[in-house]
Amino acid sequence: MKILLFGKNGQVGWELQRSLAPLGTLVALDSGSQELCGDFTKPEAIAETVNAVRPDIIVNAAAHTAVDKAESEPDLARLINAVSPGVLAEASKRNGAWLVHYSTDYVFDGSGNQPWQETDSTGPLSVYGKTKLEGEAAILATGCQHLIFRTSWVYAARGGNFVRTMLRLAQERDSLAVIDDQIGAPTGAELLADVTAHAIRTALQNPALSGLYHLTASGETSWHGYASYVIEYARRAGMDIKVASDAIKPIPDTQYPTPAKRPKNSRLNTQKLQADFGLVLPHWEVGISRMLTEIIEK
Repeated sequence: MKILLFGKNGQVGWELQRSLAPLGTLVALDSGSQELCGDFTKPEAIAETVNAVRPDIIVNAAAHTAVDKAESEPDLARLINAVSPGVLAEASKRNGAWLVHYSTDYVFDGSGNQPWQETDSTGPLSVYGKTKLEGEAAILATGCQHLIFRTSWVYAARGGNFVRTMLRLAQERDSLAVIDDQIGAPTGAELLADVTAHAIRTALQNPALSGLYHLTASGETSWHGYASYVIEYARRAGMDIKVASDAIKPIPDTQYPTPAKRPKNSRLNTQKLQADFGLVLPHWEVGISRMLTEIIEK
């Protein structure tokens, strides 16, 4: 089996290089790849890459994920998040390949407090959310065999992230203010990659599983709860933490305005995924604890 991976150097793409390797021959590309095009600002070249590789599975981990920046460059965000995935899906259909694609909780408007199901009405609040939803629609319109995974609050030990920022600030400051009215589940790139590999193996045996799924770690928290967990874990682990536990102040998102509006309710119902693929998704604290152990030990 031949697998073509786009976005190999992103958080999810990096982990996918590991999880997909045992499934077959892996061709992994990013926007700077030379011999084959992995640049999603060039949709025609992306289609040519698919035609040249003729993969059995295409996994797209490439995306315009700079949520705030997308507000000022909507055409670029749409090209990368919607136009090119649609072209990729058309090429996938022509070549008889499966397409795996990642989407986001930002396709919803964040209202209410119930976990969103795959069948719920969408209503993105930002350019990023709108273009990711357009990408989903473009893929579905081709009729290709696909697995679309909507996820949320993605993190990885590699590179900068919310956890590293909180640890740095907790060592520097006497007090912190963190948003407490946006709720979701921090989800590790490692978990996404491992579930993807499992889902591919299962779907190849049962093509009826083609479809849209919600994929996050279990449980829920706010950014304030997330930060508090991280800081207290680090304190117990012996890290030199300056901020006191009661000096991590919860604030509403109105006190931290950003160019792109974020959904308050980012909970995703993952029951369909767990039932269809025979999975039990771990609590978000499990992955965060593993990452913190890696960060602190370094």
